[in-house]
Amino acid sequence: MKLYHLPLSGHAHRARLFLSLIGVEAEIIDVDFAGGEHKQPEFLALNRFGQVPVLVDGDTIISDSNAILVYLAKKDGRTDWLPESPKEAAAVQRWLSVAAGQVAFGPAAARLITVFGADINADEVIARAHAVLAVIDAELGTRDWIAETAQPTIADVALYSYISSAPEGNVDLTGYPAVNRWLRRIEDLPGFVAFPKSPVGLAQAAA
Repeated sequence: MKLYHLPLSGHAHRARLFLSLIGVEAEIIDVDFAGGEHKQPEFLALNRFGQVPVLVDGDTIISDSNAILVYLAKKDGRTDWLPESPKEAAAVQRWLSVAAGQVAFGPAAARLITVFGADINADEVIARAHAVLAVIDAELGTRDWIAETAQPTIADVALYSYISSAPEGNVDLTGYPAVNRWLRRIEDLPGFVAFPKSPVGLAQAAA
């Protein structure tokens, strides 16, 4: 099994984190984005969008980070991480959609500005980030895990990377106590792999 990866990508991190949490070995292959490797025919044959992560498992190729989480959970029979009951499966899917929607266009987008120099309206995406963080904080105020399960699921993995790195995009997490407790719970899980930090945003301001 191979995971095509970029260390500073939260999408790639969520796939690498889940592999480690469930103890599945994979060869980690860092893609040279600066050199344009993701636009070369060999990589585009794996993912036409030229994006990471991509998981290659024998003849099976899975792109999209949330799809990779689903694939790994299903292949490994991990119903603890991806429940089978209709109610719990729907709850997980709801939060996977939030990870691909409000989180991607909020804290993840804010971080694109400081880490990758993206031409995005900072005030707009930071406001979006705080809007979704307020909702998530309220949800986590009454439970440990986002999908209302007794244990973490792939929904928690999908949300973690860009929320934990939100300060890099000048999104202050200090006003979200339930979110911060949830981040620590994930970081205490056996097999946790940290998302590399960049000295930008609020981290740079505090230096």
